[in-house]
Amino acid sequence: MKTIVLIFNAALALAMACPVLAADPRNIGWADLLPEERSYHDPFTELEYKQISDLAKLHRIEVLQADTADREKRAEAVEIRERLVSQGLDPDWLFEQRVIVMNQRRLAATEPNPDLLGKTVSLPGYLLPLEIVDQKAVEFLLVPTVGACIHTPPPAANQMVFVRYAQGFEVDGLYKPVWISGEMRAQSRTQSLTLVDGQADIETSYVMDAQAVEIYD
Repeated sequence: MKTIVLIFNAALALAMACPVLAADPRNIGWADLLPEERSYHDPFTELEYKQISDLAKLHRIEVLQADTADREKRAEAVEIRERLVSQGLDPDWLFEQRVIVMNQRRLAATEPNPDLLGKTVSLPGYLLPLEIVDQKAVEFLLVPTVGACIHTPPPAANQMVFVRYAQGFEVDGLYKPVWISGEMRAQSRTQSLTLVDGQADIETSYVMDAQAVEIYD
């Protein structure tokens, strides 16, 4: 009977320990946040600079300024279109491809990696405070590089994480990297951030209620 009791107690202890082990965060890097790359045809990579410039000008006159272009601009558009067609290009088809390429690039920049969602992870990065309580950041962005969003154009939406940390993290400058740990979730958010040259709306694709925030060693 003692043997059975010991076996039962050992099995119970192991079962209770398993959830703790399963919750141990997995260390990831910023490349892990990107979705699987989708292949698509980009016809603009095959064009010369002058052709791309002509297409941009034609699109501006025929589409963006369709109701306001004067006679001179319309004549210029006819000339550009004829030149492109003489080079074997179809401007209307390329305009359609432009929309497709733009959508594919946006997906690549905003889609989360589904393999990370619901997983407990640890990710290093730099903290940009959004809300401070008692000199501690309770909401912040985690970004991959120093000065991202402030001194440089913002990273892609799926290369930033909006973080909530109820107990707060004391901010000692913006140049010390930190580790955040918690469950990674997908949530599209637009956050107003103060930049060197004014305010900007920053889009993020991930959100985390952090379990821990620590200085990166």
